[in-house]
Amino acid sequence: MLAEAERERRQGRAVGTADSGWLARAKARLMRWVAESIAEQRLLWHLRGQTAACLFFPDDIDEARATGVLRAQLRRDFEKHRFWLTIDGIGFVISAPLLFFVPGPNIVAYYFAFRLVGHYLSLRGARQGMSVVQWRTEPSAPLAELRRAIGLEPAVRERHVQDVAVRLRLEHLASFFARTAIIS
Repeated sequence: MLAEAERERRQGRAVGTADSGWLARAKARLMRWVAESIAEQRLLWHLRGQTAACLFFPDDIDEARATGVLRAQLRRDFEKHRFWLTIDGIGFVISAPLLFFVPGPNIVAYYFAFRLVGHYLSLRGARQGMSVVQWRTEPSAPLAELRRAIGLEPAVRERHVQDVAVRLRLEHLASFFARTAIIS
C-alpha cells in the first residue's frame, strides 16, 4: 500500500479513485499523506546508520558556505523533530487512556504513534549527521544550473531541469524541484 501511495504521490494524483466512494478516496488521501511524510524524512532516516557521506553543492558557492548550510539545516531538523517528538509523545500518552473505552481501533493513538516513530528516527538521523558522519564535499555545476533555472520561463525551466536530472541521474528531480523551488 505504501509503494502504491508513493507512486501516486510522484504522479500527483490518485490512481483509480475517481469512481470510488468517499471511504476509498479518504484512504487514498491518507496513504498519500503517509507517503509524503516518509519521503520528507527518508534522508534523515538513512543518515542514522552512516559514518560517511558526500555533500554535493552548487559550484558557484564555496565549500565552507555549503558545509555551514548543511550543518544549520541538520540543526534545524534536529530541533524541529525534538519539538514534535515531545508534542506527539504527549499526545500519544494522553490519547491512549482517553479513547480506551471507545470501541474499535484507537486511530488517534495510531496517528500519534506513527508521528512519534517518524520524528524519533529523524531526530537520530539529524544527530548522526551533525556529530558522527564525516562529510566529504564535492562541487557540482549542474546544481548551480538549477538555481539559475528558477528565473526561467516555465516551459524553458522544465526542459532545463529535465536536462539536469538526466545528467545527475535523478529520476524524480523535476517533480521535486517543482514542489520545493517553484512558488506557484
